[in-house]
Order: sequence, then C-alpha cells, then structure tokens
Amino acid sequence: MAAYRSSLATDLRLEPPEATLMSLTPDAPPPPFADAGLLKQAMRRLVGGVVVVTAGSGEDRVGLTATSAVSLSVDPPTMLVCVNRASSTWPVIVKRQHFCVSILAAGHRPVAERFAGIGALRGPARYAGAEWTTMASGASGLTEAQAIIDCDLEEVIERHSHAILLGAVREVRLGGEAAGALVYGRGSFIDLSPP
Repeated sequence: MAAYRSSLATDLRLEPPEATLMSLTPDAPPPPFADAGLLKQAMRRLVGGVVVVTAGSGEDRVGLTATSAVSLSVDPPTMLVCVNRASSTWPVIVKRQHFCVSILAAGHRPVAERFAGIGALRGPARYAGAEWTTMASGASGLTEAQAIIDCDLEEVIERHSHAILLGAVREVRLGGEAAGALVYGRGSFIDLSPP
C-alpha cells in the first residue's frame, strides 16, 4: 500500500503549463477572511447527513462523527472526507492508510454523540454499545449502518486546520432501506423517517 500523497498549496499545478492564477488587482493585498463565527453559524443551517469515520483496529481503533463525507467519483469509486487534523483520528488514518465511512440511520444518535466526543469517550470506548464488523482494510464499520464504505487512503490535501482525504473505495456494504436517516442541522441530530 503506497503512502498518501500530500498536496500543499505550493504544489498547485495547472494545465497547460502557461496557465496561472490571476488576481484582478495584482498590487492589492488579499481581502481579509470573513468572521469565523459567522461562517460557523451559517454552516450550522446547512442540514447534512451524518457519518462515522473510523480507522485502526484493536486498541488503536478511533473514529469521529462528520457531515463532510461525499462521493467524489464513481469511476473510479472515490470518497472525499474532511477531518480536523487536531482530532485523535487523524494520525491513525495516516498511520494505517485507511478509513471507513458508516452512513448513520435514524436511531443512531447515541453512536453519533459518542463519536462526536460527547461524554468524553475516546478510542475503543466509543465503539461500545453498537455492533461493528471488520472491513477489508481492517477498519470497523457499523453493522446496522445504512451503508458502509471502506477506503484505502489515496491522497491528502492539507489546508488550514483540516485535511481533505481522498479514499479509493475497496468495499461497500448496504444496509436495510427501511431505516430513516440521521441528519445534523442547527446544532442538533435529527431522525428523518423514510417517505
């Protein structure tokens, strides 16, 4: 398994070679960033599906709750997940070169809360109270999830506080379609019933 390739801001490559990023006002300093607190408030209004991202095995099992997981491509099957580099999950993903995405269903609020750090649980303690299955990568997937997507780490793009993970999908398991979805919006987990 090849180590991930990190793409830093200085690695920007554009095609054709003569292409460059142009500023409309090249002599002006860049505008200031918007207020971080307002951005957080704005993004809390965006309702998103909830996943648990896991990595490691045995005593180095870790995981986190996220709403930032999407399919980047189906040809080849590739996932994109954003992870805070201050999280305990980040170094294990880098070390193990894999991650697993479990798409949570309605009723999985306790799992989402544990992996979000509510209750101060860490590492393998977050896995208690739910049934897990070992995926091809060695990471754990939530048995009752709507779907489990197991990935080898293909590339990492580090920006500011976070890392954008690109994962080559190696295994997908589908759960029952009868369950509703667990979403997150306005600071709360919400169970959505199926139509």
